[in-house]
Amino acid sequence: MMVLQNILWVLVLIGIMILIHELGHFVAARFFKVKVETFSFGFGPRLFGFRKGDTDYRFSLILFGGYVKMAGEQPGEDNTDDPNSFLAKPRWQRLIIAAAGPLANIILAVGLLTGLYMFKYQRVSEADMKPLIGHVTPDSPAARAGVREGDLIVNFEGKENPNWQDIDLKEVSSAYRPLQFTIQRNGQRIEKTLTPILDERSGLGSAGWSSRGDVQLGAINQDMPAEKAGLRKGDLIATANGQPIHSAVKFHEVIRSSGGKPVVIELKRNGKPMTITVQPVYSNLDGPERWVIGAYVEQRFTVEVTQLSFPEALRASARQNVKGATLIFQFLSGIVERRMSAKNLEGPIGIARLSGEAAREGPSAFIILMSMVSLNLAIFNLLPIPILDGGVILLLLIEMVMRRDMSLQVKETVFKLGFVVIMALVAFVIYNDISKMLPG
Repeated sequence: MMVLQNILWVLVLIGIMILIHELGHFVAARFFKVKVETFSFGFGPRLFGFRKGDTDYRFSLILFGGYVKMAGEQPGEDNTDDPNSFLAKPRWQRLIIAAAGPLANIILAVGLLTGLYMFKYQRVSEADMKPLIGHVTPDSPAARAGVREGDLIVNFEGKENPNWQDIDLKEVSSAYRPLQFTIQRNGQRIEKTLTPILDERSGLGSAGWSSRGDVQLGAINQDMPAEKAGLRKGDLIATANGQPIHSAVKFHEVIRSSGGKPVVIELKRNGKPMTITVQPVYSNLDGPERWVIGAYVEQRFTVEVTQLSFPEALRASARQNVKGATLIFQFLSGIVERRMSAKNLEGPIGIARLSGEAAREGPSAFIILMSMVSLNLAIFNLLPIPILDGGVILLLLIEMVMRRDMSLQVKETVFKLGFVVIMALVAFVIYNDISKMLPG
């Protein structure tokens, strides 16, 4: 049942994204008086629709996205001599038409968050975003740099008084790259340098530190030790085997290093202190086989909820999308420079899972995911790969510099190469999705 829900919600998510994308191409094409032969909601055989002017507005069999078919869009078509065909228009107009699809996705990404923030704007409190070290993993880059629990990061890569989001954005994209930072310890400022490693499991740069705060139990797996011992979602963890817990990472380390021996957990439930003993089991429940109790552990943050005016919401949405775009480009450059792993790429299976989870969490989560996917789709389509909008734009720019068209043979060869690249990427992300689901 959950799989069917995931499929349904990913169809809704991607369908809207592609439809808005194609609508951008359509509006720009009509603005420059390019004849649009077909605007289809969905793919495959035509089910029904209507014709207005030169355009067949149709619903097609496979209701997944859509497409726009412009007259003379492809080299070699018979109607390329038509003054209203795509290839008959000046290159600068064709460039704008090609860029209009990604632009529509960017506008959608900004618009979705703007509307959401006017209704519900959530922000983690500044106290919880304060970069106070809650745990340092032994033999990690942070440990080797001499970072200790309780240290406060007061400067990171030149940014004074950063928050955890500033630090995380740099950390995940900086494997094998030295990072300069300053900590405050006992009233003194100490200059430090560390070089994040590439975490094989996440495919991201990791310094081996985590934030300090309250730790609580999240989802509890059925028939696992946590449930059998009586642990509940929302329990606040104070200690595990006598060790104070200020970080989810620290709690996991205590469980995994237990060797299967019982772990005594001191916690608070509804303000009441309790002590529960849980017996870990050796399992691959959440990845490689190790000692687990079957409970999701998370940092508890104080979330401030408010409503923003339209100008404030628009500015907040723009800032968030700029951060998102920056992270995407950091990720792409990190893959090229081998500082990040392509394992982070989500294919159709991964996006379906995320869509289902977001839909079940609520409208706000789904809108946020839709905004992120729309922004990703825009940037992906702007990559200079033939058959993508970015490839079309690149070829047009080259022709504008050359002041002449490339030969039909060259264009066909370039587009065939682009098709091979896209198919290889699709095959990789599907394989990547499947490998994430396999144990070990």
